[in-house]
Amino acid sequence: MAWRTRFAPAPTGYLHLGHVVNALHVWGLARAFGGEVLLRIEDHDRTRCRDEYEDALLDDLDWLGFAPDIGSTDSFRAARHDRAHAPRHTQRQSDNDARYAAALAALTACGLTYTCTCTRRDIARHAPRAPGEEPRYPGTCRDAHHADSESLARRARMADGDVPFDDGRLGPVQQSPAAQCGDVLVRDRHGQWTYQFAVVVDDMAHDIDVVIRGEDLLASTGRQLRLAAMLERQRPLSWWHHPLLVHPDGSKLSKANHDTSIRERRAAGAHAAGLLGEAAFLSGLLPAARDLSIDELPALFQSGVNAFSVS
Repeated sequence: MAWRTRFAPAPTGYLHLGHVVNALHVWGLARAFGGEVLLRIEDHDRTRCRDEYEDALLDDLDWLGFAPDIGSTDSFRAARHDRAHAPRHTQRQSDNDARYAAALAALTACGLTYTCTCTRRDIARHAPRAPGEEPRYPGTCRDAHHADSESLARRARMADGDVPFDDGRLGPVQQSPAAQCGDVLVRDRHGQWTYQFAVVVDDMAHDIDVVIRGEDLLASTGRQLRLAAMLERQRPLSWWHHPLLVHPDGSKLSKANHDTSIRERRAAGAHAAGLLGEAAFLSGLLPAARDLSIDELPALFQSGVNAFSVS
């Protein structure tokens, strides 16, 4: 039986070349080693997500030739544009509030969550950090016993101790979520589900076997594994964190920095095979830039440092 991974963009801006690198790894590893790709739209942050960005990313995937095995681009378009007949999409986060509420209720019933009234300013004041250091929640509300009515924000208690896991590319890794980030925010004070929580719940609901993503999310792995264990996930989960495309100063490409989008490159006359080859070269999958077809992806991952196996 095929194992399953996912491509899960957030419609908070237009896709750029860094997203193409992730798609190359997701589809390449899946096609090379008997996997299937599920498309998920991660629009939990309703303050930043836009319908126009979702439309654009679906169009970009079609143009580049990345066809999901589960969750066609047309199914997302239909579910949003015809709500009367398709009121929800199981792979769009904004359509699945009940799923996250049920998971939160399960944790709460076991005494694993608490109400948090802290703002970001409060946390910064009580837990100062060095530049570039990850913010760590200091546990201000952990034993305060705030009433549920005092805030919509909820945190999950991170137990002490290490979380070991094997990364398909980086090898054995060990992380301590309690020391890294403290108790994890699962719902914010505006009632929005957080990335850390929603992806864990979704990966369980979608039967994901392998998470393939950039190294910028490596630090999230231990806390997500701990949350999954708290939610009694039984299905084993494998990981592959690939290198990021970066600017000369070392900063990663991002939508927030308005890095040149695929949409703009298309408008300027770029062709799909050229963009795929450029992304593959810049990420070290090809020795030189050249046109690359979707059909060639498996060969990029079937030997050498890119070889892969699912545990």
